[in-house]
Amino acid sequence: MDAEGSFLINIYRNKELSTGWHVKPRFQITLHQRDKALLEQIKSYFCVGSFNKSGARTIQYRVESVKDLATIIDHFDKYPLITQKQADYLLFKMIVNLINNKEHLTIEGLHKGI
Repeated sequence: MDAEGSFLINIYRNKELSTGWHVKPRFQITLHQRDKALLEQIKSYFCVGSFNKSGARTIQYRVESVKDLATIIDHFDKYPLITQKQADYLLFKMIVNLINNKEHLTIEGLHKGI
C-alpha cells in the first residue's frame, strides 16, 4: 500500500472564504482496476471512504472527509510507515489537525501548514 498511497492537501482559491482559500485534505490509494477487490478490502477495514475511477485502467480509494480522516490518522499512528512516506504522513496529520482546530480559517493558520 505504501507505494500507491498518497496523502494530499489541495488548496483552492475561493473568494467567498475569509482567507480566500479552501483547504481540502485527502488520503488515496490508486491501483489498477483488476485490483479493485484489494481496495474493497481496505475500504471494508477502515469503514470509511469511496471509490473513484482514475483514468482508463485505474481506480482510487479515497477518504476526503476530515471526520473520516481521523480513522486513517489513527491507523497510521498505530502502524507507522517505515519509508520516506512517514514524513509526508506527519505533515498531512499536522495540516488535518490545523483544520480540526479551525486554524486554517486564518492567514496565519494557512501559513503554518505551508
